[in-house]
Amino acid sequence: RSVYRDISALLAQRVPIRGEAGIGYVLDKGLDMPPLMLTTDEIEAAVLGAQWVINRGDPQLSKAARDLLAKIEASIPERLRPYIDDPAHRVVPAYDRAKDMIDLGAVRGAINGARKMRLNYRDVEGRATDRVIWPILLGYYETTRIICAWCETRKDFRSFRSDRIVSALVLEDRYPERPAVLRVKWRKAMEADWKNRKAEWEAQKACGEARKTAS
Repeated sequence: RSVYRDISALLAQRVPIRGEAGIGYVLDKGLDMPPLMLTTDEIEAAVLGAQWVINRGDPQLSKAARDLLAKIEASIPERLRPYIDDPAHRVVPAYDRAKDMIDLGAVRGAINGARKMRLNYRDVEGRATDRVIWPILLGYYETTRIICAWCETRKDFRSFRSDRIVSALVLEDRYPERPAVLRVKWRKAMEADWKNRKAEWEAQKACGEARKTAS
């Protein structure tokens, strides 16, 4: 029914569609789609974002960013194409970027498919540990990437730096909650943690000021 409603709405807008319900619909070849209308600021924003991904994303995302720029260039008027071919801004390459030890494309696939992962991970002290996680989000910093996940071992949300992961395996098992639901819970947990840290910092600051006053 929703398809038929959409077709009716398009026909009302004089989109040349031929066909009928129960048989099928065909878009007339004579339809001339207008070029993508973007402002120069919007184009520059897209180029700047794509440059960042090209420099700091995994190989699949870097390629996707280049493809995106090519599609935008093919869709905009000729007079605007120099904003893509010869932009007036650049993202500085991250020469000190930590090397990813795993395929982040596989991690993104696990997140989208709500699949568990098994990690062999080394903490900041170099201690090795095996974890089964429910990956829900990839975080991109200037020089590092982190996987935000529910950790079955710790029974809590944890973050894992991609450059400290020795090996990773995407499991066939799916985790029981949708990634979007877990991301909401993760954000609430991060907000609560930040409030606690802020309260501790303010308490320590107040104690320090009280000692200075007393002395």
